[in-house]
Amino acid sequence: MSPLPTAPAAPADHDARLRTAYLDEVIQTIYPAGPGPASFLVLPHPRRPRLLVPAGAWRAGAAAVRHATEPQSRRSRLARRTVAAAVRAGAADLLLRGRIRVDPDGSLQQHLAELLDTPVIVSIQIGPARANRKPVLQLLSTAGETIGFAKLGTGPLTRRLVRAEADALTALAGHRLRQLTVPRVVHAGRWRDHELLVQSAMPVWQRRAELYQHRLALAMRELAYCAGVLEATLATSDYWHRLQERVLVATGQPEGATLATAAARLHDRAGAARLRFGAWHGDWSPWNMAALPHTLLVWDWERFATGVPVGFDAVHYDLQCRLRSTSDAAAAVHATLAAAGDLLAPFGVPPAARRVTAQLYLVDLAARYLADRQAEAGARLGVLGSWLLPALIRSLEEER
Repeated sequence: MSPLPTAPAAPADHDARLRTAYLDEVIQTIYPAGPGPASFLVLPHPRRPRLLVPAGAWRAGAAAVRHATEPQSRRSRLARRTVAAAVRAGAADLLLRGRIRVDPDGSLQQHLAELLDTPVIVSIQIGPARANRKPVLQLLSTAGETIGFAKLGTGPLTRRLVRAEADALTALAGHRLRQLTVPRVVHAGRWRDHELLVQSAMPVWQRRAELYQHRLALAMRELAYCAGVLEATLATSDYWHRLQERVLVATGQPEGATLATAAARLHDRAGAARLRFGAWHGDWSPWNMAALPHTLLVWDWERFATGVPVGFDAVHYDLQCRLRSTSDAAAAVHATLAAAGDLLAPFGVPPAARRVTAQLYLVDLAARYLADRQAEAGARLGVLGSWLLPALIRSLEEER
């Protein structure tokens, strides 16, 4: 059996100016006192910021580079090792041109050091423009050991997501999961007007293992069943009523009417279908996990939910892999729908309910995108009417 493919590197950024503007916003939020004696190096370039690493604290800075997002290509892995070695040797200024000065006084960094009762050095990830983007800080010791990670919810959506992740991790701590490992909540609370979550570090730097389909499905199934499973028809389920409410809210968005039409057609055709409802991660993808020989490390639990159709995680994972490997998003949706039978077989989903489950997932995902767009004005989520919704409608029309 061949290992699962990993997602290839994302396409070249089209939002360099947005990243730069967001960088300024993040620095002002975390270090409100303004410029000062401490400084960060901006990687890979001030006009393409992706990671801020502490200047001067070379061992911590090198660790921050090594433990950043896993590079996909051999060239990018070599580049990361070169930069990490330069930072550790104190020669980063020879390679890097960007530097930002900050004053730690009154900063989130100072607050974290007080919370953890230990000196804290931070590196900061600068993600692409999207509705759920938030400051994520890697917390390091002066020796370069990763102490944990902190997330800061700064807007209506991200504050809700940070609180949701804290609740999810607290709930999962009560279950004895054998196939996967999740972070532990170190602290959850408020800093200034923002929602703060500090999580334990997971050993992502340990030796990786190949990820096989059966192992991934086993872990996803364990999660799906961890809080119990209920069985009901789609039309009578609590899940359907919640989804209807979300779709109704989304009708104020440009694509909301199309989504409502798709949901109604799915209900008319499959309302009597019997489904099992359990838990799901909500965004299980190759970039939110690492396969070790003895466990799967899984992070970013802000979308965790219970009472959803069993198998949603498998469909989501498959679609995200396809979207990252093609420029034809609609074709990716059709391919995932075609694969639903094989994807959902390990979860005990009856054959007659597998395509329905995949279509429900697409309605759920579209409702999420539209709700996020409404909560965070200006977020670049893409136009659902150009790929997801037409593919969903077509799949429903094919079954008339």
